[in-house]
Amino acid sequence: MSSLAKALSVAILMGAAGQSAAAINGAVVDRALVAIRQNPTATRLSAADAFSARSVTVDRNGTEHVRMDRTYGGLPVLGGDIVVHSRAGTLQDASLTLVAPINVGITPALTVDAAITAAGVQFGTGFQAVPSASLVVYARGASPKLAYDVLYAGTKTDGTPTRMHYYVDALNGAILGKEDAIKTGTLPGTGGVTGTPAPPPNVTATTGTGRSLIAGVLSLGTQWNNTRRIFEMKDPTRGNTHITDAGNGYRTEASTLVVDADNKWGNGATTDRVSAAVDASYGFAKTWDFYKEKFGREGIRGDGVGAFGAVHYSINYVNAYWSDECFCMAFGDGNGTSIRPLVTLDIMGHEMSHGLTSVTAGLIYSSESGGLNEANSDILGTMVEYYVNNAQQPPNYIIGEGLFVTPAWNKAIRWMFKPNLDGISPDCYPSPTTPSNGISLANFKAMDVHYSSGVANHFYYLLAEGAVVPEGYGAGTPANLTPSSLVCNGNTTLAGIGREAAQQIWYRALTVYMVSNTDYAGARVATLNAAADLYGAGSANHNAVAAAWDAVTMQ
Repeated sequence: MSSLAKALSVAILMGAAGQSAAAINGAVVDRALVAIRQNPTATRLSAADAFSARSVTVDRNGTEHVRMDRTYGGLPVLGGDIVVHSRAGTLQDASLTLVAPINVGITPALTVDAAITAAGVQFGTGFQAVPSASLVVYARGASPKLAYDVLYAGTKTDGTPTRMHYYVDALNGAILGKEDAIKTGTLPGTGGVTGTPAPPPNVTATTGTGRSLIAGVLSLGTQWNNTRRIFEMKDPTRGNTHITDAGNGYRTEASTLVVDADNKWGNGATTDRVSAAVDASYGFAKTWDFYKEKFGREGIRGDGVGAFGAVHYSINYVNAYWSDECFCMAFGDGNGTSIRPLVTLDIMGHEMSHGLTSVTAGLIYSSESGGLNEANSDILGTMVEYYVNNAQQPPNYIIGEGLFVTPAWNKAIRWMFKPNLDGISPDCYPSPTTPSNGISLANFKAMDVHYSSGVANHFYYLLAEGAVVPEGYGAGTPANLTPSSLVCNGNTTLAGIGREAAQQIWYRALTVYMVSNTDYAGARVATLNAAADLYGAGSANHNAVAAAWDAVTMQ
């Protein structure tokens, strides 16, 4: 499989509305805290626990869902997050993965230097900043442990930045786990500003015309900066989302805002550097519009603040990534021959949806939760593509096919309806006794998240579309797929519920029920809960969720 494939990673029917941390309803949070303390068994409460609210969702029927982070003895608990579901002050349920209250000592036997050294053995010598370490409670394994969170920053061989967190047992130095903060970072340097800040500019929202590489001729949200006397690729109607040019360097924080004299951007070819920026601006705008129209969400964080994207990152960089730390994306220019700049709609929606995951469920980027993290980006990136329905980028359940200069049925990053078309990803979740595509359950849990994501992608396709072979992949084509090759349990009559209902169920499951350590079993519960909320327990859509999961599970 290509390195590209591995690297890339409506108002809800019940009227739910998410709130940013700045706008959280204090009374709702107070009721959730009371519910936690009144139900210590269900919430795995210990005497040393404290909680801080991250988001609030309130349904029309008054049910309140409060997502909280947990600390123990003042230390962050990784894997201790919880969503409290209550109504009228009475706990209905709690979403969490802790199996028992935490009971660990918080005095380390290992020194900070020893922890950094233990992590450095795995990272190697190519780090670009002084490593740091802080104490945490690591509750992502079978039992919580006191650990150091050791951070090493550097650059991978393909130019992608890495900010690798190693979790080192604070008693014996064992590596308990690791996770990269870059979803496929902040880069070297702080980007700090010196001197007296300039006063805010005098700006006016405008509409520009862009000629993109991929999406055709477009209208763009831009602004006229009356102070600088120039048009800027910044959209004040979408939270000041803006596009910068990284100058083929490695520092997104030092990239330069894209500007223009006449509000006409790009020439539709790579001979104008701005053409890729046009695609990026378009993708940011349409992803913003998708989340707002379908889910009532104002921006990735739900706080009305736009992210930014840096085009022309590095040289011959065949990748794109999202960084939670800079709240930004970076786009490579491809390899200059067979791969285009990575600014297609599905890639744009994919990367920005990593930001959504970060501020909601916070799915850990490793093992099964990491696969779900990647799948969420594929799922919602695909739904952005369908929402836009641009004839230049026809929507489908194939990820990244528009990046290839010479299209073909087998040139893509991932295929949601048949993940194993890439030759690696399993189509279905292995059972303890039955592998999927030769992959055992143990190997599935350990494999790269860009491959284990395939099972959730496959589930979503079957939920939305049913056991229907997409055009161009049926019997007699090179793929030669049949309905029986799309399911793992022989249910070739499986019917889809449509994209509108499927995306509502998935979004609610992610934002209301999933937590950082949710695995595939937990995702099944979360989507069933979401379907019951939206359409009723035992409804056709609720039953369809169960049937779709059954169809992607080895028997």
